[in-house]
Amino acid sequence: MSASTEVLVDFDEALERYDPALGLEVHVELNTATKMFCGCPATFGGEPNTQVCPTCLGLPGAMPAVNGKAVEAAIRIGLALNCEIAEWCRFARKNYFYPDMPKNFQTSQYDEPIAFDGFMDVEVDGTTFRVEIERAHMEEDTGKSTHVGGATGRIHGADHSLVDYNRAGIPLIEIVTRPIVGAGARAPEVARAYVAQLRDLILALGVSEARMDQGNLRADVNLSLAPKGSGVLGTRSETKNVNSFRSVERAVRFEVARHAGVLDAGGKVVQETRHFHEDTGITTSGREKSDAEDYRYFPEPDLVPVAPSREWVEELRATLPENPTAKRARLQAEWGYTDLEMRDTVGAGAFGLVEETIAAGASPQAARKWWVAELARRANDTGVELAAVGVTPAQVAAVQALVEGGTINDKLARQVFDGLVAGEGTPEEIVAARGLAIVSDDGALGAAVDKAIEANPDVAQKIRDGKVAAAGALIGAVMKEMRGQADAGRVRELVLERLS
Repeated sequence: MSASTEVLVDFDEALERYDPALGLEVHVELNTATKMFCGCPATFGGEPNTQVCPTCLGLPGAMPAVNGKAVEAAIRIGLALNCEIAEWCRFARKNYFYPDMPKNFQTSQYDEPIAFDGFMDVEVDGTTFRVEIERAHMEEDTGKSTHVGGATGRIHGADHSLVDYNRAGIPLIEIVTRPIVGAGARAPEVARAYVAQLRDLILALGVSEARMDQGNLRADVNLSLAPKGSGVLGTRSETKNVNSFRSVERAVRFEVARHAGVLDAGGKVVQETRHFHEDTGITTSGREKSDAEDYRYFPEPDLVPVAPSREWVEELRATLPENPTAKRARLQAEWGYTDLEMRDTVGAGAFGLVEETIAAGASPQAARKWWVAELARRANDTGVELAAVGVTPAQVAAVQALVEGGTINDKLARQVFDGLVAGEGTPEEIVAARGLAIVSDDGALGAAVDKAIEANPDVAQKIRDGKVAAAGALIGAVMKEMRGQADAGRVRELVLERLS
C-alpha cells in the first residue's frame, strides 16, 4: 500500500482506542580526531573517498585497533545516563550486505554493551516521564550512498548510485531506550523532549558536535499501538534517521495515525523500516525489519575485549558536567525567568543559545527576546533548527549592544538580522552599509518635526491645549518620514518644545 492510499486516523481519535509505545534509538557520532578502528581523520565534509585506508575499506589483511578516546566518550555518556558500566565487554560483527559497508559487516556491540540499565527523566509541560535506557553501545558508522536520477533521491528509480566511504568507520554511540509506555497523547512531545534533552547532554559532555543537520546525531523512531488497556506491545515500525526535533514529533504523530488506520481496517502492521519525508511530514515503507538473528552476530575475532578498570570509570565520573536539567533550574533562577518563559526558551530549542548570548554580554531578557521571538520565527519560516538560522550568540549580543548604545532601535535591529542571515558582515558593518543608524541630529530631526506639525494642525493644537498624549501621533509621523531611524525620545522633546 503506497503512502497516497494509506488510510490515516485522526491522532486524538486513534488514542481513544489504542495505547502507543515508543522506542528511540539515537546514534551519536563522536568528535574524535580519528575513526573507531583506524587512524583516518574523522572530519566532516572532505572530498569523497579521501579519508580512507585499508582498514576502513575492509581490505584483506587489514587489522583494526580500538580508539581509546571513543571508549572514554562511551563511558562518560553511559555515566551521564545513569547507566551501569560493564567491567568486561567486547565487539561483534553485525553481518549484512549493502554497498555503504565495505566489509559486508559492521563492527558493533551486541549482547555485551559497554553501558546498560540507565535512565533519563524528561519533563513535558510540568509532567516528568522517566525514559529507561536499555543500552548504550559502541559501533562504527557506515559510508554514505547517493542515489542519482529519479524523483525521490532513493535507490528506487535511480539511474546509478555513488558511495563515499569517508564516513565509514566514524565512531558512533547508539543509545537505545526500553519501550516508553503510558505517555498517551504526550507521546510525540515526550519523544521530541527526550531527543532534545539527550542532545543537550551530549553537547555538555563535549563528545560530539551533535549537529542533526550534518548527521552527527540521528534518531530512529520506533512506534507501536496496542488496544487500549491491554498492557501488551503491538508490532512496531522503525522510522530511520530522523534529523530534527520537530521531525521526531511529526514522525510519531504520523505513525500513530497510520498504525490506527491499518488496525481499524483489520489489517496487520508490518514490522519494517520507514523513511520520513521532511517536506510532507509522512513516512513511506523502506524494507521489512530484520531481527537480531538475521544479522548473524558473532564476537569480533580481531579485537580484544574492553575491560575498563573501576578506578578509570570513577575518574571519568568526576569529569561529568552539571546535569542539564539541574542546570536549567539553576539558570532560570539566575536569569529571573518565569516557568513559562523558561518553557518557551527550551521549547524553541534556544536554551543553549540564550546561555551563550548572555555569556557574550547580553541581558537575559534581551537574549530571550531575540532568540525566542525574532530568530525562532525565522527558523520556523525556513524550516531549519534554530542553531542553523545563520546568526550566532555573539552576533545577537553585538546587536543588542548597538540597541542599548542608541545606535539602532529594535525595529532597525530586525534589519540587521536580515543582513546577518544574508552574510553581509558584522552587525556594525551592516548598520554602516545599510545606513541604519538612528538619526539624533537636531537639524534633521527638527525639519521632520516641523513638517509633521504643518501636516497635522489639529493634532498640534491638541498638544498646545495641554493634551500631551497626542504627541504620539506626531512622533509616529516623524518616524515614518525617517524610515524608523529617528531618535524617538529626542523627537518627543522637540515636538513639545515647539508646541509648548
